[in-house]
Amino acid sequence: MRIGTALLFMAAMVPGAIRADEAPLPGGLYEVTSRLELPHVERWAIDKKTQVCFGGAARAAIPLPVLSDNNPFRHCAATALVFENGRLEYDIACPGRANARAHAAYAITPGRFSGRIEMVLGAKNMTMTEVQDAVRMGDCEATAQR
Repeated sequence: MRIGTALLFMAAMVPGAIRADEAPLPGGLYEVTSRLELPHVERWAIDKKTQVCFGGAARAAIPLPVLSDNNPFRHCAATALVFENGRLEYDIACPGRANARAHAAYAITPGRFSGRIEMVLGAKNMTMTEVQDAVRMGDCEATAQR
């Protein structure tokens, strides 16, 4: 019991750390415009619109998902989460040796978010960036929440 209390106290003392009851993004249906940018092929980047339902109280492995097709981050987890002054940042770590990793940085305002996810694809050492810009469209049904 003492260890749990000490860990909770230390987590509360970390500036900008996300508390368990703190949701950086209001729940609801968001329309996200995303674009995958590869080094030296910027003019081939195509915007893609996706609607995503976020539950305010629901906790996912990654707070705001990578939306690009065929991405290796579906079963990975967020680490080093920091939410401070409307900025959300975290790292995405995948299990195993030489696996993909990423760093996400978002600006969150009421009803909107925008950000960049800098990704390195494991042993291939391939780098790319997913750019996201989203606007809240309204509420979504509980069965559609992720």
